[in-house]
Amino acid sequence: MTPAHKELLRELQNYAQTAPTVASVMERMAKRLHEQMTRYNWTGFYLVDPADPGYLVVGPFAGSFTPKSRIPLNSGLCGAAATSGQVVVVQDVSKDPRYLAGSSLVKSEIVVPIYGKKKLAAELDINSYFAETFVRTERVFVEACANVIANYLAKQ
Repeated sequence: MTPAHKELLRELQNYAQTAPTVASVMERMAKRLHEQMTRYNWTGFYLVDPADPGYLVVGPFAGSFTPKSRIPLNSGLCGAAATSGQVVVVQDVSKDPRYLAGSSLVKSEIVVPIYGKKKLAAELDINSYFAETFVRTERVFVEACANVIANYLAKQ
């Protein structure tokens, strides 16, 4: 991770220690990632729908477009991450048939599943208007950010 990554991660970890709710941590994280990371053009969370666990619903986000509000688990990059339990990184979304366009400007995306009590609870989803954004250092950073949420959930 770069020094900028480490500084922002520390800020988010410190906030999570005293935050009143997981939603407040997600809101702060989405906002700060969008503000501080210039290539992160949309940052947000998808949550497992408590009324229908076959779907993800949009949670706190920050960015320049309105995301899809509901995604079936068998659809898109978010669905792929949810069903596989694996991080999904796509450096050029035009070459991946699973991509569900939130904006025609998006070129790359990363989706990190987040677990609470050994069950999928949410995903951190970041879109970039630049191809090849989520190289190894960015992936490590985004996964560490998702871990802040997982650690918060583990304490509940």
